[in-house]
Amino acid sequence: MLRPWPLLLNVARGGALPLHLQIAQQIADAIQRGRLAPASALPGSRELAAQLEVNRKTVVQAYEELAAQGWVSCEGRRGTFVAASLPPPLREAAGGPLPPAGNAAGEDAAEDVIDFSENVPDSRLIPFDALGRAYRRALVATARSGRLSYGDPRGETRLRRVLLDMLAMERGLSAGLDDICLTRGSIMGIYLAGKALLRPGDAVALDRLSYPSARAAFRSQGASCLDVDMDDYGMRPDALAALCHRHAVKAVYLTPHHQFPTTVMMPAERRLQLLALAERYDFRIIEDDCDHEFHFTHRPMPPLATLPGGRRVVYVGSLSKVLAPGLRVGYLVADAELTARCVEQILLIDRQGNPVTELAVEELMGSGELKRHLRRAWRTYLRRREALIEALRAELAGLAEFDLPAGGLAIWLRLDPRLDMDRLVADARRHGLKILPGSHFTGDGAAVHGIRLCYADLEEARLRQGVARLARALLGQAADWKA
Repeated sequence: MLRPWPLLLNVARGGALPLHLQIAQQIADAIQRGRLAPASALPGSRELAAQLEVNRKTVVQAYEELAAQGWVSCEGRRGTFVAASLPPPLREAAGGPLPPAGNAAGEDAAEDVIDFSENVPDSRLIPFDALGRAYRRALVATARSGRLSYGDPRGETRLRRVLLDMLAMERGLSAGLDDICLTRGSIMGIYLAGKALLRPGDAVALDRLSYPSARAAFRSQGASCLDVDMDDYGMRPDALAALCHRHAVKAVYLTPHHQFPTTVMMPAERRLQLLALAERYDFRIIEDDCDHEFHFTHRPMPPLATLPGGRRVVYVGSLSKVLAPGLRVGYLVADAELTARCVEQILLIDRQGNPVTELAVEELMGSGELKRHLRRAWRTYLRRREALIEALRAELAGLAEFDLPAGGLAIWLRLDPRLDMDRLVADARRHGLKILPGSHFTGDGAAVHGIRLCYADLEEARLRQGVARLARALLGQAADWKA
């Protein structure tokens, strides 16, 4: 039933926060304080827009932000309703102000630090009600069927089937049930691939700038990690060929869709060149398809694993960026023989995953709820990406350069080579900003005049504040050059 009285809100035009965020914060505060009861109806967007004398799109944006955070549910023609329960990450904040997005608990939150280093999605976007229902049904189903005992170490068959359907339809990757096993995130898939392919002393090649956890996983297995030079399109085939002349490379680790950390997308011609090198020098490619779902300028490019020669590819993916890293759902796809070797490792280190989580995620995928959530998250991240780019162009002109990436959830900034990167990190922290220097992504810690700005879990206002703080830190050094 619709509310018979108006919802009293106030907006300040020309304030520090955009109008839609003012509306969203006031409604969230009203929910926390009990002014708005769970499951109660909110005014229609037209009604509230007329009451506040704002554009209807402003109210729609506010409701979308609240839905993304889990405070309300938008039910089409029925209207918008207060969620039946508070979002779990914010439950302890009831009675207090809405915490700024992107702040972790503890010291950083107290200091109001804006964190550009966390490569994580915004967990407040998760469809908590749908996920909760799916978990309850999965728990009941597994308990009644006796499947809470040990099961298939490859993971729940139903989820593997749904993932294979998704990979076939959306990425052109054709595989069978014996070719896929579930993992607890992409890093476990990378680790398993390394255990199956490498022996102590074997050489694995990576981009000079690469995912630190992957490099650490290979080193933990006694492998020798060799860096390969990069250019504007990722790993250079000629540099890899020269390396293979000197070393018996057993595996090459790549993030071709959104190179980590620089976010560049590898063109098709270069992908084919690398696959040809894999045939020539008899190595395997471990393809980490991070952030595949978040592409903004055109259709995503098919994975290496779908191209001619793709049988040499071990394809690793994850739902961490689609839902949340804490759910720990990833997957590895390879030929059946290699996948079986990975499953042998699972039996040693993990035995199996969580059947309740896997069945709950399968329900979300099968019902279309995950796809709907992905569309909502995509729109949210697109707005945040645009806000970050606008702020970078306004605040950092002459201080930093960047190329607009086709996708991914980060921007790579190129900085003046005169910069002292250690000082920049320290100065940024004094201004309330956490960043990682480019050296973090190298194998030897060499100075790199670049930083990766992750934006997924930061609202637009926080992104603008963060860029302004970065500008102050950069200007501090630039002033010294002129002195």
